[in-house]
Amino acid sequence: MAKRRRLETPGAEALAEIEAGFAAKPTPDRIGLGAPIAQIAGEIARAAEPLDVEKRVSNARDSVDAEAWRHANQQGRVISDLALDQIDPDYMMRDRIVVESAELEELKTSILAHGLRLPIEVVTLPDGRYGLVSGWRRVMVMRQLQQQDPDRWPAIKAIIRPPYEAGELYTAMVEENELRAQVTPYERGRIAVVAANLGAFPDTEIAIDTIFGAASKAKRSKIRSFAYVHDELGDILQFPTDLAERNGLRLAYALREGYAQQLRAALFGAKRGGPALEWALLEPIVAAAEAVERLPDPSRGGRPKTRFAKSTRDPEDLANGITMERVLHEDGYSIRLRGTVVDVAMVDQLMDQLRRWLSRLPE
Repeated sequence: MAKRRRLETPGAEALAEIEAGFAAKPTPDRIGLGAPIAQIAGEIARAAEPLDVEKRVSNARDSVDAEAWRHANQQGRVISDLALDQIDPDYMMRDRIVVESAELEELKTSILAHGLRLPIEVVTLPDGRYGLVSGWRRVMVMRQLQQQDPDRWPAIKAIIRPPYEAGELYTAMVEENELRAQVTPYERGRIAVVAANLGAFPDTEIAIDTIFGAASKAKRSKIRSFAYVHDELGDILQFPTDLAERNGLRLAYALREGYAQQLRAALFGAKRGGPALEWALLEPIVAAAEAVERLPDPSRGGRPKTRFAKSTRDPEDLANGITMERVLHEDGYSIRLRGTVVDVAMVDQLMDQLRRWLSRLPE
């Protein structure tokens, strides 16, 4: 027979131990199925201090400002301080060939007096550096100032633009220089040719229409003429940026009329001490091209105002400085003589000798 256990009434100490044990256990929810994550969230909520209205408004304003800053940064509207050694000034071919030292000194004086007022424009490169889009002169001057006082000029203000297409880069560069720098007509034509040759545009025509899209039709026509001059003579001209607009257009006309070989021959190996001497070598050939009367366009109709004349043989330069050229007209030929020693007396003497020679020919 099983022995019955005798129950005893717990004392005060035993009851205290039981109560302490219940207090140490977590309180279950009503149905005893509370998830642990819910318990943790509840504990965090109970421990958190509620924010007042002013603090919540301040946090919301900060969030909006941060989003606006990110949006502006993506659009390239934020000015940053960049170390000068992080900038590649030769990232793209520049439109200006020659920059006068006086211009740089003037800019340096302005920066020393007032600081750099206008930031440069760059794009981010794959290697972490920055390619210069506009502001080449500012970078050059800031580098000079940094060499003189590194502590005062540690960085340059820059706007980091979003990635550009190649054509947009050249357009952005030219637009700034058209407004702030004296870009020569030749430099305008040259940068269009260079941009097309580098693959930024399908051809020079599209390059000019895109880069100089804001220019008038007449101005773009002039730029095309200088682009043609650069294409034909850019490798041999020593002072192309000194070409006056009128002379450049005359030179382009001579090139279109087929005088490229004569023009190159005049420049090849010749000593040119300056722009005036270089033009002096070209001008006689240009004048010869202009002097030749052209065949009128039959499609235009009407009576021709000028008689047709065309050079049918390359001009021949003699050792004494005289140039002879054969010219075809509608009704015959003529011989054109050019040179400093050619005068009326020489022509009369030549005609007398030519008359005697022609009179001996059989009928």
